[in-house]
Order: sequence, then C-alpha cells, then structure tokens
Amino acid sequence: MWSIGPGCRRDQGIVCYSSAGIAVGGRDRSKRAVADPQWKEPIVPADTRPVLYLVACGAPPAGELTAFVRDAQAQGWDVCVIATPDGSKFLDAGNLAGLSGHPVRVRYKRPDEPDVLPPPNALIVAPATFNTVNKWAQGISDTLALGLLNEAVGLRLPIVAVPWPNAALAAHPVFARSIGALREWGITVILDAARLPQPEAQEAAAFPWDELRAVLPGLRAERTEPQAS
Repeated sequence: MWSIGPGCRRDQGIVCYSSAGIAVGGRDRSKRAVADPQWKEPIVPADTRPVLYLVACGAPPAGELTAFVRDAQAQGWDVCVIATPDGSKFLDAGNLAGLSGHPVRVRYKRPDEPDVLPPPNALIVAPATFNTVNKWAQGISDTLALGLLNEAVGLRLPIVAVPWPNAALAAHPVFARSIGALREWGITVILDAARLPQPEAQEAAAFPWDELRAVLPGLRAERTEPQAS
C-alpha cells in the first residue's frame, strides 16, 4: 500500500515525497520504481493521536469552530468535524476540512461508501441546540450527528455537551428533563443559564469556549481509563 507523507492526501491527488525528497504522485509510483530499482516506498508511522469528534449544531457559535479546532490540535487531538444539516449553514466546511485533514460530515453515507473518518475516542457537542439536546435525550437518530452521539452513549465514550438555546427555550420543562438525562448518563454538560442569549437580543452572547478548552486535558485522561462493562 502507498505510504503517505506529511501533508499528502491520497484522495486529493496531492504530490507526495519519497525519502529522498523526490516528488512522487500516485500515478508516478510505478514509473519511479522502474527508473530507480533501489527506490523504496517511504514508511510513515500510523497516526496515534486520540480522535475527537466535534459536533456542531445550528447556532451562531458553529461559525467560530476554527480557533477551537486549532487549540484541540495543539493539545494533541486529531479533530473531525461533524455538523447537523442546520449546523452546516453556519460553518466553513472547506476551511475546516483543510485545517483538520478530514471532510466535514453532515449526512449518513451510502451503504456502498467507505467510512472516511477514524473512530472517535471522545466527542464534544458545541454548540448543542434545543432541538438536538431533546432528540438526543430521547434516543432519536434522524441525523448523522445524533446517530454518532447515541452510539457514543452506548459505547460509554467521554462526551462533553455545550447547550446553546436562547434563555426562553432553556426554561422549557422538556429541556430541563433532557439535560438531566444527559448528566445522568455521565455526559459532562457545560451550561450557565445566565450566559445564554436572550430572545431577539441585538448583541451575541459569549459562548463558553474557554470553559470548553479547559476540559480537553480531562477528556484525554478519561479515555486512558478502562470503560466499565
């Protein structure tokens, strides 16, 4: 199998480099071997970084993911971004794909399509909308994001959720029950009702990115502990 060097994407046809520093594209591989019988394919160690799924729902903070992705990468995470259909309207999928090295997933794949993301070691839902939180608490999987979150609950993976409804929706009794269910399942919920946006507010409320960054080291520590059976 063709080994891929740093910055080389096999699926995008970008030029790769041999151990001698010679640019070698996938189509040029056999030609290079014939021209230089001593040439060997470079061996690149597998990526051993823990994988973080960052799930974004349809709220304005989804447009602010870039800085957080960089922070998570700086802490040693391989970040994959998944968005709900409404979440995809707020983010720059091309920019995030280039930054993370993975496509931004929005919908379930076709049965004959391969998985394009590595399996997760931990998940963060930021922002988590009123709709997604309530569906998640009911075990509904009508989007890829919800399907992955429900599977992660069953696998007992570390999960952090940052709900971001407006203050009126946060006061809805169903939402309170949903938050209680998530916490009962062991999900870390970052929620301060006093900081949530107000309905029809002219100024955007400040999303708790700093609090979210602070939990990243704990997620890495948690994933090293054996999951209870």
